[in-house]
Amino acid sequence: MTISREPHPPVAVYPGSFDPIHLGHVAIVERAAKIFPKVIVAVLDNSAKGSLFSPAERLEMMKEIWAGDPSIEVCSFNGLLVNFLHEVGASIVIRGIRAVSDFEYEFMMALMNRHLYPDAETVFLTPREEFTYLSSRVVKEVVALGGDVTGLVPDPVRMRLEARLGKATHPPTR
Repeated sequence: MTISREPHPPVAVYPGSFDPIHLGHVAIVERAAKIFPKVIVAVLDNSAKGSLFSPAERLEMMKEIWAGDPSIEVCSFNGLLVNFLHEVGASIVIRGIRAVSDFEYEFMMALMNRHLYPDAETVFLTPREEFTYLSSRVVKEVVALGGDVTGLVPDPVRMRLEARLGKATHPPTR
Protein backbone atom coordinates (compact mmCIF):
# COMPACT_ATOMS: atom_id res chain seq x y z
CA MET A 1 0.00 0.00 0.00
CA THR A 2 1.33 3.41 -0.91
CA ILE A 3 0.35 6.62 0.73
CA SER A 4 -0.13 9.50 -1.62
CA ARG A 5 0.91 12.91 -0.51
CA GLU A 6 -1.16 15.83 -1.61
CA PRO A 7 1.14 18.50 -3.00
CA HIS A 8 1.11 21.76 -1.08
CA PRO A 9 1.98 25.08 -2.57
CA PRO A 10 5.54 25.77 -1.45
CA VAL A 11 6.05 28.38 1.23
CA ALA A 12 9.36 30.23 1.08
CA VAL A 13 10.95 32.01 4.04
CA TYR A 14 13.29 34.97 3.58
CA PRO A 15 14.98 35.37 6.98
CA GLY A 16 17.18 38.23 8.11
CA SER A 17 17.71 41.01 10.58
CA PHE A 18 16.58 43.68 8.08
CA ASP A 19 17.92 46.51 10.27
CA PRO A 20 16.81 48.39 8.26
CA ILE A 21 15.20 46.82 5.23
CA HIS A 22 16.49 48.38 1.99
CA LEU A 23 15.50 48.18 -1.67
CA GLY A 24 17.88 45.27 -2.27
CA HIS A 25 15.86 43.24 0.25
CA VAL A 26 12.60 44.46 -1.27
CA ALA A 27 13.72 43.36 -4.74
CA ILE A 28 14.63 39.88 -3.46
CA VAL A 29 11.21 39.51 -1.79
CA GLU A 30 9.40 40.64 -4.92
CA ARG A 31 11.39 38.25 -7.11
CA ALA A 32 10.75 35.38 -4.69
CA ALA A 33 7.01 36.18 -4.78
CA LYS A 34 7.09 35.60 -8.55
CA ILE A 35 8.49 32.09 -7.96
CA PHE A 36 6.61 30.99 -4.82
CA PRO A 37 2.92 31.50 -4.06
CA LYS A 38 3.68 32.56 -0.47
CA VAL A 39 6.78 34.30 0.89
CA ILE A 40 7.27 34.87 4.60
CA VAL A 41 9.71 37.66 5.41
CA ALA A 42 11.02 36.54 8.80
CA VAL A 43 12.67 39.17 11.00
CA LEU A 44 15.25 37.66 13.31
CA ASP A 45 14.66 38.82 16.87
CA ASN A 46 18.22 38.71 18.22
CA SER A 47 18.57 41.12 21.13
CA ALA A 48 22.30 40.34 21.40
CA LYS A 49 22.89 41.92 17.97
CA GLY A 50 22.29 45.52 19.12
CA SER A 51 19.88 46.63 16.41
CA LEU A 52 18.95 50.21 15.56
CA PHE A 53 15.26 49.31 15.25
CA SER A 54 13.36 46.89 17.47
CA PRO A 55 11.84 43.81 15.83
CA ALA A 56 8.39 45.41 16.27
CA GLU A 57 9.56 48.57 14.43
CA ARG A 58 11.07 46.52 11.61
CA LEU A 59 7.83 44.52 11.29
CA GLU A 60 5.79 47.71 11.18
CA MET A 61 7.94 49.14 8.36
CA MET A 62 7.70 45.94 6.35
CA LYS A 63 3.95 45.65 6.83
CA GLU A 64 3.66 49.15 5.34
CA ILE A 65 5.74 48.09 2.33
CA TRP A 66 3.66 45.00 1.52
CA ALA A 67 0.26 46.11 2.80
CA GLY A 68 -2.40 44.55 0.64
CA ASP A 69 -0.19 41.85 -0.89
CA PRO A 70 -1.60 38.53 0.36
CA SER A 71 1.34 36.56 -1.07
CA ILE A 72 3.82 38.24 1.31
CA GLU A 73 3.60 37.75 5.06
CA VAL A 74 5.84 39.44 7.62
CA CYS A 75 6.60 38.02 11.06
CA SER A 76 9.43 37.66 13.54
CA PHE A 77 11.22 34.65 14.94
CA ASN A 78 14.05 33.83 17.31
CA GLY A 79 16.21 30.78 17.69
CA LEU A 80 17.03 28.35 14.94
CA LEU A 81 15.67 29.03 11.48
CA VAL A 82 14.86 25.34 10.98
CA ASN A 83 12.55 25.42 14.01
CA PHE A 84 10.75 28.39 12.45
CA LEU A 85 10.50 26.52 9.14
CA HIS A 86 8.78 23.63 10.93
CA GLU A 87 6.47 26.06 12.74
CA VAL A 88 5.22 27.69 9.52
CA GLY A 89 5.24 24.54 7.39
CA ALA A 90 8.00 25.69 5.06
CA SER A 91 11.08 23.99 3.69
CA ILE A 92 12.40 26.67 1.32
CA VAL A 93 14.83 29.36 2.47
CA ILE A 94 15.47 32.39 0.29
CA ARG A 95 18.86 34.07 0.56
CA GLY A 96 20.28 36.99 -1.37
CA ILE A 97 23.83 36.74 -2.68
CA ARG A 98 25.60 39.98 -3.61
CA ALA A 99 29.13 38.69 -4.15
CA VAL A 100 31.32 35.62 -3.88
CA SER A 101 32.13 36.64 -0.29
CA ASP A 102 28.43 36.23 0.61
CA PHE A 103 28.29 32.81 -1.02
CA GLU A 104 30.78 31.08 1.26
CA TYR A 105 28.90 31.99 4.45
CA GLU A 106 25.46 31.36 2.93
CA PHE A 107 26.57 28.00 1.52
CA MET A 108 27.74 26.87 4.98
CA MET A 109 24.45 28.00 6.53
CA ALA A 110 22.45 26.17 3.84
CA LEU A 111 24.36 22.95 4.53
CA MET A 112 23.84 23.30 8.30
CA ASN A 113 20.13 23.95 7.83
CA ARG A 114 19.85 20.87 5.63
CA HIS A 115 21.77 18.85 8.24
CA LEU A 116 19.31 19.96 10.94
CA TYR A 117 16.24 19.70 8.66
CA PRO A 118 16.87 17.37 5.68
CA ASP A 119 13.88 18.75 3.74
CA ALA A 120 15.26 22.30 3.84
CA GLU A 121 16.29 23.72 0.48
CA THR A 122 18.00 27.07 0.03
CA VAL A 123 17.36 29.16 -3.05
CA PHE A 124 19.94 31.85 -3.75
CA LEU A 125 18.80 34.97 -5.58
CA THR A 126 21.07 37.71 -6.83
CA PRO A 127 20.01 41.34 -6.41
CA ARG A 128 19.38 43.81 -9.17
CA GLU A 129 22.71 45.23 -10.29
CA GLU A 130 22.10 48.67 -8.78
CA PHE A 131 21.79 47.11 -5.31
CA THR A 132 24.84 44.82 -5.25
CA TYR A 133 26.79 47.24 -3.03
CA LEU A 134 23.88 47.90 -0.66
CA SER A 135 23.79 46.66 2.92
CA SER A 136 21.86 47.72 6.02
CA ARG A 137 25.13 48.70 7.69
CA VAL A 138 26.10 51.02 4.81
CA VAL A 139 22.62 52.59 4.79
CA LYS A 140 22.84 53.37 8.52
CA GLU A 141 26.34 54.81 8.15
CA VAL A 142 25.32 57.07 5.26
CA VAL A 143 22.35 58.47 7.17
CA ALA A 144 24.38 58.89 10.37
CA LEU A 145 26.91 60.96 8.41
CA GLY A 146 24.20 63.16 6.90
CA GLY A 147 23.88 61.47 3.51
CA ASP A 148 20.69 60.96 1.55
CA VAL A 149 19.46 57.37 1.07
CA THR A 150 16.49 58.25 -1.13
CA GLY A 151 16.22 55.52 -3.75
CA LEU A 152 18.04 53.02 -1.53
CA VAL A 153 15.34 52.38 1.07
CA PRO A 154 11.55 52.70 0.95
CA ASP A 155 10.44 56.20 1.99
CA PRO A 156 8.83 55.11 5.30
CA VAL A 157 12.15 53.49 6.25
CA ARG A 158 14.14 56.56 5.18
CA MET A 159 12.00 58.84 7.32
CA ARG A 160 12.40 56.62 10.38
CA LEU A 161 16.13 56.31 9.80
CA GLU A 162 16.57 60.06 9.53
CA ALA A 163 14.44 60.66 12.65
CA ARG A 164 16.34 58.02 14.63
CA LEU A 165 19.78 59.17 13.54
CA GLY A 166 19.09 62.90 13.92
CA LYS A 167 18.74 64.09 10.33
CA ALA A 168 15.75 66.20 9.33
CA THR A 169 13.53 64.39 6.85
CA HIS A 170 12.97 65.74 3.38
CA PRO A 171 10.46 64.85 0.67
CA PRO A 172 11.43 62.09 -1.75
CA THR A 173 13.12 63.21 -4.97
CA ARG A 174 11.17 60.99 -7.37
